[in-house]
Amino acid sequence: MRFVRYTDGTTPAWGLEREQTIHALSDLPWGEPSLNDLANPSYRSHVAARIENGASTQIDPTAVSLLAPVPQPGKIVCCGLNYHDHAQEQDETVPDSPMLFGKAPTAVTNPADPIVHPDPEGPPQVDYEVELAVVVGDTISSVDEADAYDHIAGYTVLNDVSERTAQNEDGQFFRGKSYDTFAPMGPRLVTGDDIDPNALDVELRVDGETKQSSNTEQFIFDVGELVAYISDAMTLRPGDVISTGTPGGVGIFRDPVEVLEPGQTVEAEIEGIGTLRNPVVGR
Repeated sequence: MRFVRYTDGTTPAWGLEREQTIHALSDLPWGEPSLNDLANPSYRSHVAARIENGASTQIDPTAVSLLAPVPQPGKIVCCGLNYHDHAQEQDETVPDSPMLFGKAPTAVTNPADPIVHPDPEGPPQVDYEVELAVVVGDTISSVDEADAYDHIAGYTVLNDVSERTAQNEDGQFFRGKSYDTFAPMGPRLVTGDDIDPNALDVELRVDGETKQSSNTEQFIFDVGELVAYISDAMTLRPGDVISTGTPGGVGIFRDPVEVLEPGQTVEAEIEGIGTLRNPVVGR
């Protein structure tokens, strides 16, 4: 199922997207859903039945703005070096276990909202990274790989925008990954009964030119392995986001280096989820 958070300029709301129509979930007896609801197959079945019976308001998607599925994650846990092709472009050995780092939740921004370059005239090198993001739907700890999928609310696109100069200066990722607007997310949240998260085409374009093109079959650690590994170290709660890593083709490893500049538009696309489009502007 394809869920969207949207606004018509008033209160944000959840809807179910079907055949180019948004069905308002607030009309249903249960009201606005939680992420725990979205992870529940029984809830999704009840929603589908009600929608089939015409029990909700239908909304034209062109009349609303789509929002990030999780505007304020409890935490964003990222996995570095999780595509074989990304390891190859860096001439790095494939890791034995996931390489984790954090990204500030305040970096989240909506589809179509701008990515703000911190200093277009200065040293910052702002890079793009298309990633499949996992949105946790339950509170889980030390979950098995096979059971991990049962606790996922859905999947979305996240552009792990990165300021490479800060990463190099700091010797770690947090500041460079966490500038405001550096986590565009959306355009929708798709449940696991519609897609296989470990077999999706992934692409990123800058001004229409393809920079990254791969498939999540290139994962070194698949979604189940990541959720199990992370949950063994820390409790995961509804609304936590796991960003699963980026494929090869990032700007910093191109020759010559290609980084983002104000005036450009970035499109991060994942099969079955859609295209996350954001312009780049100067601060």
